[in-house]
Amino acid sequence: MTFAKMLELLSVAMIATGEIFFLTLLLSLPLGLVIAFGRMSKNAVLRNVTKFYISVMRGTPLMLQLLVVYFGPYYMLGIKLSTGYRFIAAIIGFVLNYAAYFAEIYRAGIESISIGQYEAAHVLGYSKAQTFFKIILPQVVKRILPPVTNEVITLVKDTSLAFVIAFPEMFTKAKEIAAAEKAMMPYVIAGAFYYVFNFLVAAGMEKVEKRLSYYR
Repeated sequence: MTFAKMLELLSVAMIATGEIFFLTLLLSLPLGLVIAFGRMSKNAVLRNVTKFYISVMRGTPLMLQLLVVYFGPYYMLGIKLSTGYRFIAAIIGFVLNYAAYFAEIYRAGIESISIGQYEAAHVLGYSKAQTFFKIILPQVVKRILPPVTNEVITLVKDTSLAFVIAFPEMFTKAKEIAAAEKAMMPYVIAGAFYYVFNFLVAAGMEKVEKRLSYYR
């Protein structure tokens, strides 16, 4: 197989990797905020349930979670699923896992805001929703960007774990080509793709951080 053909096949697989990445972020960021609210709830049941959920998601391997999501419906419920479910399972697994991490980041950011700001907003006549979305959330976003950036960069590399359920993302495709051709070049190309993807993500997040900085 020629270098150009390898590049073409891995480029197509890179699109699948990008789909996992962007859909995971799109769904896990808002879900993480909802879970963070549950984690900080005054309702003991809701608080403990979300705390347990976060503990499980952070305390078990993502690879294992992907296997449970993919094989669980068949082994536990006897539901036969098509191969097309691999993509859905990958998204569900990644979203549930990353939402737990984002929830803790959100919680830390929200709890870092001084109680005085809530009191001042109340004096000014703001409702709880207005206080959060107009005063608290903008500050939280600025404070949590560095840890969120770290998680986003980690997500780029973690997409390769989709190989465990045989989803044809880039790493899976690189393994197939390398095995067929008995060559290391597919891994080199895949590594270059991951590096460039990570570089672009890091550069984009850095621009966002600078844009939100109060001290530009």
